This record gives sequence, structure tokens and C-alpha cells, in this order.
Amino acid sequence: MKLKFTKMQGLGNDFVVLDGINQAITLDREQIRKLADRHFGIGCDQLLLVEKAEGQADFRYRIFNADGGEVEQCGNGARCFVRYVHDHGLTQKNEIRIETLSGVISPHLEVNGNVTVNMGKPIFEPEAIPFIAEKRALTYPLELPGQPVTISAVSMGNPHAVRVVPDVDNAPVDTEGALIESHPRFPKRVNVGYLQVLGRTHIKLRVFERGAGETLACGTGACAAVVVGIDLGLLDHQVKVSTRGGELTISWQGNDEPVWMTGPAVTVFEGEINL
Repeated sequence: MKLKFTKMQGLGNDFVVLDGINQAITLDREQIRKLADRHFGIGCDQLLLVEKAEGQADFRYRIFNADGGEVEQCGNGARCFVRYVHDHGLTQKNEIRIETLSGVISPHLEVNGNVTVNMGKPIFEPEAIPFIAEKRALTYPLELPGQPVTISAVSMGNPHAVRVVPDVDNAPVDTEGALIESHPRFPKRVNVGYLQVLGRTHIKLRVFERGAGETLACGTGACAAVVVGIDLGLLDHQVKVSTRGGELTISWQGNDEPVWMTGPAVTVFEGEINL
């Protein structure tokens, strides 16, 4: 089976994008893992599949992590999705509606090439994240081998645990992040963000992504970190998020308002692979 693909990246969070509208695509978990492998495949953090919408939206957007598992949402991927369908002539619209497993999102292609995405409303109720807790709280103690840690939990269409740390460069992202990702209090596992506050409008962030490990950037992780920072009274309503791959701008007015994310999306190369 030969597949045409496009390799894209948003702040170094990289993707293999497949057109499931003009070519028939049926991939099993092992084939996705092969495509994502950086030694024996193309290499990516996530595989993105463009499909026809099932409802009234313009497209359907499916996301598969490097381990082959399908997930609900990916913010950096959403920006690349918009850039892809626009650059490949699948739409002429600058703003489109996209179906995801977590609902419909509406990204907008800006004149300067950046993409702004309405990421929807953050979800704090533990049962909906999902996270096992007696009631909603700003922070939760989480038992880990050796010592407990303090986290905040929120969903941006996918589950996030956020840790506020004094120095993100020395945070135990790989070791502790892996333990939190698979903690039994997160039934569907969780993305783990390490947040350092540089000022009320600027943070540094590293994210251990569910099913992918640490990535250079995570769009939903940036949204989750800013929402948590605002909720804790640490941040203003618009924040620059510095990741290892670059910078995003996240805005949230609080209460029942949606989170807005703005950042770049870049095509790296295109090709064809024989599976």
C-alpha cells in the first residue's frame, strides 16, 4: 500500500498528515507506529488524518499518537490541519469547522500565516476529565513512589495534569511525567505539563505527552497550563507560552469562555511511502 503524506510541524511538534478524502486509508495500530518511527518510518509525534465530515462541519480531524492510539485533541495539529487543507486546495475558507472526538473546533488562518484556534471551554469537573477525585479543586495531591506531588487537572478536549515548578529546565519531565501519565487516578492516562511562571504574561512550559513522551511543544498543553495559571491567580488573561520549539499566544477570559490559541504551522516536506 502506497500512501502520499505531508510532514508538518508546529513549534517542533511534528506530524505526518494524510489525505483520507482523495485516497483510501485504513491503518492498524502497528502501521501507525511504523509511520511514526523515526528510524524505520517517517517519524512524528502524531499522525493526522483528514476525512470528510460526518455532520455539518467542513472536515473530520482524527489524531493518532506515536504509539498508535487514537486521541481526542491536538492543538498544534489543529493549526497544521488548517494549513494543510488550505495549501492542498481542499478549501478556500480561511476559517473552517472541524469535527474531532472532543467536539467541533473552528481554526482561522491569519494573513501572516499563523493560525488561531478556538480550543473550546476548559473542563474542570473530575469525572469529565476524567480524573478520580471526590470533588473539584484548584489543586490535588497525587501519590507517587517516593513522595506525593501537587497537580491541577483540566481537560482541553483531552486530559491534562499541570505542575507549577520553580525551574522548568530542571523539572523531572521524563521520569515523573511518565509516572503521572499512567497514574491510576487518570483512567485514560494524561498529558503532563510543567509550568514555570516568568511573569503575569509569560510562562515557560515542557509537556510529557500521553503516548508520545516529551515533545518540543503541545498546543492543548499550553492552553491547559495557562488556564491553570489564571485559575490559581498567577497569570493575566493573555499569556505568551515559551516551549522548547517556540512560542504560542494563549488567551482565556475565564468563567465559561473558550480558550484561544495562536501560533505557526509549517510544511516540512512531502513524499510517498510504501507500507
